[in-house]
Amino acid sequence: MRYISTRGGVAPIPFSQAVMMGLATDGGLLLPERIPTVSTATLKRWADLAFVPLASEIIALFVAEEDIPRKDLDRLVREAFRTFAHPEITPVVKVGRHHILELFHGPTLAFKDVALQFLGNLFEYLLQRDGGRLNILGATSGDTGSAAIHGVRGKAGMEIFIIHPHGRVSTIQECQMTTVLDANVHNIAIQGTFDDGQAIVKRLFNDLDFKNKYSLGAVNSINWARIVAQVVYYFYAWGRLFQGEWGGDWGRTVEFSVPTGNFGDVFAGYVAKRMGLPMGRLLLATNRNDILTRFFATGSYRIGEVFPTFSPSMDIQVSSNFERYLYYLLQENSDAVREKMAALDTEGGFEVPGRFLDGMDEFRAVAVGEEETLATIRTVYRDSGYILDPHTAVGVAAAMTTPGMVCLATAHPAKFGDAVKQAIGHLPQRPAVFEGLEQRPRRCQILPANVDPVRDFIVRKLG
Repeated sequence: MRYISTRGGVAPIPFSQAVMMGLATDGGLLLPERIPTVSTATLKRWADLAFVPLASEIIALFVAEEDIPRKDLDRLVREAFRTFAHPEITPVVKVGRHHILELFHGPTLAFKDVALQFLGNLFEYLLQRDGGRLNILGATSGDTGSAAIHGVRGKAGMEIFIIHPHGRVSTIQECQMTTVLDANVHNIAIQGTFDDGQAIVKRLFNDLDFKNKYSLGAVNSINWARIVAQVVYYFYAWGRLFQGEWGGDWGRTVEFSVPTGNFGDVFAGYVAKRMGLPMGRLLLATNRNDILTRFFATGSYRIGEVFPTFSPSMDIQVSSNFERYLYYLLQENSDAVREKMAALDTEGGFEVPGRFLDGMDEFRAVAVGEEETLATIRTVYRDSGYILDPHTAVGVAAAMTTPGMVCLATAHPAKFGDAVKQAIGHLPQRPAVFEGLEQRPRRCQILPANVDPVRDFIVRKLG
């Protein structure tokens, strides 16, 4: 299995090199030359597996044995999930007419832990095997930052620089990042939006001299390892239903509702479907920042204003992983992808020709407003006693008219206590890991939202 760029400028490379490269050197995103497909017999065997052995089976399909031996890969996967609080890692629970896929049982109580605990171990393994150092650079709208920091804090050979939008993440999210005082952890709060932070990251990665001199690596979902790790829980959720209430009925398909901002989580579901998971259309749920909903309704991808919402991790207009989907939508035409992404940079958007619009049938997109988000938290709590975080509430609200869907729960509600309190009148119970969090010492550098101050900060820290 080898990897190519969506923009066609990278010769096929092995998985380990793709992981360390992060963003492709031609500015595109890395993808496998082919997405592996699995047989019916394999799917039925996988339905019996617990999460960790299932993860090993799926990830191994994307990694050549001569690149990372299977015994090493299995060990990395086992170690990644030892820190999860639930024995099932990502349990599926029935709430009212839907199922909730709980992805928040990792160390930072967000779905990003599923991939970033694995990626941190993978970075460490490759550095020990191949030598060198890695300086990780990423932008976060909230949860990626803390999950990435906790995945690599204190690990040898690595420094991590995380950019977040100042004042636009929840208090808990900010504290989870800035109270980690390990010497290899560096937090930057920019006076702008997540999109500004992501643009800074991409500019630094596209400065190949700077990237190579300072050995930059990526933890955002632009890193393919993030995507492949997230593919696992789609198969796991299907297996729980197939072996459980479906009673092994092969004729049924699973449907997922995915709250989405950066398109990484829902793209992992798209990959699972291409691999052969019996799945209906993916329901893509956005908040008021609805560029993706508008695209799937019109075929026009055009940047608008970024509005702050109760679901801040989705307050995004430029969805980093969308380019991967665009590559498949445009029938794997790298020239066409380059043209569209250039138009996004210079004109603020692009249109997909009408002949490709039928290819968007894999998705159904719904935008959910602020009042509807709070009302959904309130209604679900009243009817079942279950508390949703506001991002999960966006996905549940979008799925309200379609019973039986699996709704991805992306974060613990205590991470967004103010929004939950506004909906149900009181704060959710705080996990023990949050006790005293706001009172701990913090370390963070506030910078303007442009590339030069961030570059200078990185250079000073790395000497």
